[in-house]
Amino acid sequence: MSGNRILVVEDDRSLADLLREELDLEGYDVRVAHSCRDGVVACQEWDPALIISDLRLPDQDGMAILRFVQEQPKPPLFLLVTAFGTVDQAVEALKAGADEFLTKPLSMDHLLLMVKRLLEQRALRDEVSVYRAAQDHGSFHGLLGTSEPMHRLFGQIRQVAQGDMPVLVLGESGSGKELVARAIHAESPRSEAPFVAVNCAGIPSELMESEFFGHARGAFTGADKARSGLFGQADGGTLLLDEIAEMPLQLQAKLLRALQEGAIKPVGSDQEETVDVRVIAATHRNLSERVANGEFREDLYYRLETLALEIPPLRERGDDIEYLAMHFMEQAATRNSKQGLRFDDSTLQCLSSYDFPGNIRELANAIERAVTFCNGDRVMPDHLPSRLREACGKGNLDALIGGGQALPQTGPPETLPTLEEVQQNYVDYVLKQVDGNKRQAAKILGINRRTLYRWLAPEDEV
Repeated sequence: MSGNRILVVEDDRSLADLLREELDLEGYDVRVAHSCRDGVVACQEWDPALIISDLRLPDQDGMAILRFVQEQPKPPLFLLVTAFGTVDQAVEALKAGADEFLTKPLSMDHLLLMVKRLLEQRALRDEVSVYRAAQDHGSFHGLLGTSEPMHRLFGQIRQVAQGDMPVLVLGESGSGKELVARAIHAESPRSEAPFVAVNCAGIPSELMESEFFGHARGAFTGADKARSGLFGQADGGTLLLDEIAEMPLQLQAKLLRALQEGAIKPVGSDQEETVDVRVIAATHRNLSERVANGEFREDLYYRLETLALEIPPLRERGDDIEYLAMHFMEQAATRNSKQGLRFDDSTLQCLSSYDFPGNIRELANAIERAVTFCNGDRVMPDHLPSRLREACGKGNLDALIGGGQALPQTGPPETLPTLEEVQQNYVDYVLKQVDGNKRQAAKILGINRRTLYRWLAPEDEV
């Protein structure tokens, strides 16, 4: 179903022509039928988003069309119009599935506002419906995504979760490494045991050994009692060592022994303690380069990378950007008491054209800002952070001039678009930004509507 298609069923031909003209000027794709039979045929062949039907028609009344469309899997919106409107007719129409009821003589401004509101509400419901459906099969232990790279990652998580060997999770900052580690734990036989996470970059190097392995009473000044370390806390479960690349070399050697022997020695103790811990290490660094530079132990690296999972960056996840944006907008709207928000198409286009070097974390923060600064019911590009708007503006300019393709930086002059092509691309771009509203597009372009229609008409029709 096209969200821009409106079917007018009206036997008064002058009124039908007026409705067609006014709706067309607003950018809608309009068809007219003059009888109930022709209206049903048009519904079957054309699949409109909205039907505006007179109640009194030459063959049957408009209620017959309403009953017909209500039997369809996804009925269009229905606006019933009559010169003989009564409360009883309105109630009957609404009970039968009509969305609104108007009486003649029509106020054209009122009708156009009602059409716009109905179609926007349907678009919002459709967006939420698509998001909910995606959420049902796109959520995996807190990881969200419906793209092929993410489904492949979900399968890898299920496979490695069944073993006990260390796992290395690789991914750019903000890509969700801790969520992957938690999903591995949740899918594993250890799921009922503790999951302990620690950021290696956040612990001072002089305290690391005690934090990891614990210490005996009197091991150092202030150690008035024995303390279990992170390995002890995670016994029987899973320990996530985030930012493993920041661990000092000396501690790396002790970590390797813990992985190989399943035993640790608390600081200040002569006795080893047996622990049953599965270690998941995570980093955004290139560990092989750090090995080559002498900053990471080679033997520890090979111990970890046997089961390595790589999280795809957000820019390689296709439609997941829109899906995640919907998820974060719903959360932010709830926190800010701004229900009923939706993204403008230009905003989604802007999000999809941005690289997101900060990945999911950056997207979530961008949407939080957008929702905070949105005062209407639609999130626009102006509500996004400036870096996204600037990147989007440059990308749009290239696509606008190049017909959807980035302009070549080098190459023969004949690869450049003609002036006529640039004009047509810009007209198409403006029409898309105003949702096909030709009146508004003509005003932006600085031309009258007759000129715009001439530019849009095929050559054989001019």
